[in-house]
Formats: sequence, structure tokens, C-alpha cells
Amino acid sequence: MKPSRSVLSVPGHMDKMQKKAAAGAADVIMLDLEDSVPADKKLIARQIITKAILTGDWKGKTLAVRINPLDTPFAYEDIIQVVEAAGQAIDFIVIPKVAHAGDIHFLARLLNGIEMRKKIYSKIAIEASIETAAGLEQVTSIAQADQRLRSLSFGVADYTTSIGAKLVSLSGHGENEEEIYPGHRWHYPISRIVMAAKANGLLAIDAPFGNFKAPKALESAAAMAAALGCDGKWVIHPDQIEIVNKVFSPTPEEIRRAKQILDAVKTAGSSSQGATAINGQMIDLATARLAEKVWDQARQLGLVEK
Repeated sequence: MKPSRSVLSVPGHMDKMQKKAAAGAADVIMLDLEDSVPADKKLIARQIITKAILTGDWKGKTLAVRINPLDTPFAYEDIIQVVEAAGQAIDFIVIPKVAHAGDIHFLARLLNGIEMRKKIYSKIAIEASIETAAGLEQVTSIAQADQRLRSLSFGVADYTTSIGAKLVSLSGHGENEEEIYPGHRWHYPISRIVMAAKANGLLAIDAPFGNFKAPKALESAAAMAAALGCDGKWVIHPDQIEIVNKVFSPTPEEIRRAKQILDAVKTAGSSSQGATAINGQMIDLATARLAEKVWDQARQLGLVEK
């Protein structure tokens, strides 16, 4: 699977922003039909997104479309109109506010029919956005719902509303948390989502950070998400992409350490009986697997020779 370090959300009704996104450095471009699009712009947004997908130069990027929630009058037309017209170029669909596995089943069955009818031979994947208490409670069954699933993501603003927690910033997306909580306020839901994702071979994507003029705070939030096991983070502004890509890429020191571990394990061979030592530190097979993951990621990103 291609890297998903940065997922840039682009309003579906703003074609100029979509063109700029295609030329940027985000790993994933998510053309949005949900929160960033006013109700009276939903129809035109579908048309603009469809045209952009079919005519834009996406330079090999991963391309996603976020539909409206399934309990709205917009979602079914989002799926049918956009996927029927441009499904052959869409990598995955993002479903917001997933509350139970039935949401995934519905979309998967509908995609089955569209793909058969339109002769789309590469299956369109699904990302489930966990944004409510109900969704978090059911996250394991959601993660196991269908083979089309490729990722779970965390929606912090709607989750905050769902559980009745305090609003501490203008955007509601992760700023000023340290002012009211002595730690990481969203440690549990993110960890729960990560666990469900990784247990089922899926990616875990963190929520966006709302203040795009606070790079140090963004870097801190992204680093925390990476430390908890997330593979990437949604971004809402092009200025956030470079920081997020850097945080979710292995550092030169991590790459050096991974190579040192892999070289030591290779040199030790079968005589190590499952473990070896480097500078007085014991390296076992679990450590070797972690080093392999770092090395593979670095190779995917072109940071080391293949």
C-alpha cells in the first residue's frame, strides 16, 4: 500500500483548490463532499469533483472521496453519481461518522453493483471515520466488516460533541488541549482505533489539527499520534503537509538504527538462537521485525536504495 502520511482534505466545490492540491506533496488527496461543503453546494460539488478526478493530473497520488454521512439525504447520491462517473480513478471512499458495521456493509454492496455495471475492475477501498461514542464502541466489528476496508480514521471534533467534552478552541480540532487536561486528552480513542486497525491489517489515520498557523503545535500533535501507532494524519491546509510528512517518515537516525539491527541479525544467523546483542543491548526477533518495518517504509519513500 502506498504511504498515507498526509491526507489533504479539499472542499469539493472549490475547483481551484483541487488543482493546487494535485500539484502539492500530500500522499493522499481527499476530495470532500461533507463538512466543508454547504448544503446548497452539494450537487455542484459532485460535478466539480467528478470532472477533477477525470481530467486532473494527480501524478500517481492516492485519490479519495469523502461522502456525506449515510443518515443524510446526500450520501446515496454522492456514491452513485461520483463513483458511476469516475470510479475507475478513485482509490477509496471515506465514510464519515460510522456507527456500526452495517454502514460498511451498505457501501460495500453498493460499490459491488456499481463496479459490475460500469466494469470497474479494481475494487474501490473504504476508510471508516470513527467520530462518535457509538462508533468507537463498535470499532472492532467495523474494522472486521469487509475486505474493502483499508483504514480507520479519527474525527476529533464530532467525537468531542458525541461525548459532551469541552470545546477549547475555535476549530475544535486538537488545539489548546493542554489547558484543560494534564496529558493527551484523546489517548484512549486513538489507541482504541489503532488497536482495531492493526489487528485487522488496516491503516490508522489521525484527525486534522485545526490551527494551520501553529506549526510547532501541529508537529507535537502529529508526533503524539505517530507514537501511538498512527500511520498518518489528515491535514486541512497545504502548509501542514511538509510537517506531517516529516513526522510520519523514518528519521535518518531511525533508518541507521534499523540497518544496524538488521545487519547484526543477519551476521549472527542461526547461532543467535533468536537473539543477539549490539553494544550490550539484546536484540530479539520482535526488534528485528520492527527494524524491518522501518526499513521497508524508508525504501517505499525512496530514502534508501531498494
